[in-house]
Amino acid sequence: MKKIFEMILWNTRLIVLLAVILSLVGSVLLFIVASWDIVEAGMQTIAYYTGSISHKDSDIHNLLLNTIISSVDLYLIAVVLLIFSFGLYELFISKINIKELSSIKVLEIHTLDQLKDKLAKVIVMALIVAFFSKVLNMEITSTLDMIYFAVSILALSLGLYFLHKDSKH
Repeated sequence: MKKIFEMILWNTRLIVLLAVILSLVGSVLLFIVASWDIVEAGMQTIAYYTGSISHKDSDIHNLLLNTIISSVDLYLIAVVLLIFSFGLYELFISKINIKELSSIKVLEIHTLDQLKDKLAKVIVMALIVAFFSKVLNMEITSTLDMIYFAVSILALSLGLYFLHKDSKH
C-alpha cells in the first residue's frame, strides 16, 4: 500500500507538464505578437516616408519608439515564460540531455532558488522597460513631477545595483 501511494505521489509531479507546455505556448505567442508589432510599425514607417501617410496625421517617431519599447517588453515576458518552462521541466520532470551539447548556460537551472533568481532578474528588466515606456508618454508639468521622475530613476538604479551586486559578471 505504501509503495503504491509513493508511486502515485511521485507521478503527480507530471502535472507540471501542463505548466511547462502552456508556458511554452504563451512564450511563442508573445514572440510572434511582438515581432508582428515591429513588422507593422516598419510598414507604417515605410508608408510615412514614401508619402502614403500624411505627415500631419501621425508622429512616426513616437509611434515607432512606443511600438519597439512595448515589443521589447513582450519579448522579455516571453523570455520569462521560456525560462520558467525550462526550469520547471528540469526541476520536476527530467534533465534535458540535449542541452549538454550546447554552450548556452542561461537556461541551466539546478534548484528552485536559481529559477526564482533568474525569473526575478528578467521580471525586473521587464518592469524597467515598462517604466521607460510610461516615462516616454509622461508630461512633466511641475517641479514636483520632475522630482518624482528623478526619484524613480534613482530607485531603479539602486534596485539594479543591489540586484547585480552579488552576481558574477
